[in-house]
Amino acid sequence: MNSKTLLSAFIFLLVFGACSTMYYEGLEKIGIPKRDVMVYRVEQARDTQEETKEQFKSALAQFTAATRFSGGDLEAIYTKLNDEYEASVSKAEEVRSRIEDIEDVSQALFAEWEQEIAQYSNVNLKRSSQEKLSTTKTHYRQLIASMKKAEAKIQPILTVFRDQVMFLKHNLNARAIASLKSELGSIESDVTVLIASMEESINEANAFINTMEK
Repeated sequence: MNSKTLLSAFIFLLVFGACSTMYYEGLEKIGIPKRDVMVYRVEQARDTQEETKEQFKSALAQFTAATRFSGGDLEAIYTKLNDEYEASVSKAEEVRSRIEDIEDVSQALFAEWEQEIAQYSNVNLKRSSQEKLSTTKTHYRQLIASMKKAEAKIQPILTVFRDQVMFLKHNLNARAIASLKSELGSIESDVTVLIASMEESINEANAFINTMEK
């Protein structure tokens, strides 16, 4: 599915309505089946996770740099940390949205698949299709579980980021830097765990994409 085809599909969605049923029916009419939509959305989610992983690395680096402050403009330090926090929040929201998009199309795909299986008159073909559906569902459940596991690790880190950024905003002094230092070890550990979980989820996404493309 090339970029021009996808662009046409998205324009169709905007013009003819946003409900899922209309959306998928519209895509089918221009030659894009639900399977392709699902693969594309998993690719999007995977790429977003890659971006999110890098964003949290960047936020951690800025947080670490702030703890080494030894004089200068503390307000500039606050601004940088706040920018990193806001960027991290944005990526967290994007990850959540990508997962929801996958869940939406999966429901439509699996429902359609089950309806079509019921229409087979050939027993062997029916059994083969049912086995493929069961295998795909198993891989899908593994994928979503992995994505949600990684996504669940984001909010606790954001909460700490938010608290420290706000404290720095209202206490532009040595006390605020001391607070940052006291949280650094915990944040480093949590971000490391998040990155590992993201990488695991990215691997699951790649495996699922390979399965669907075969």
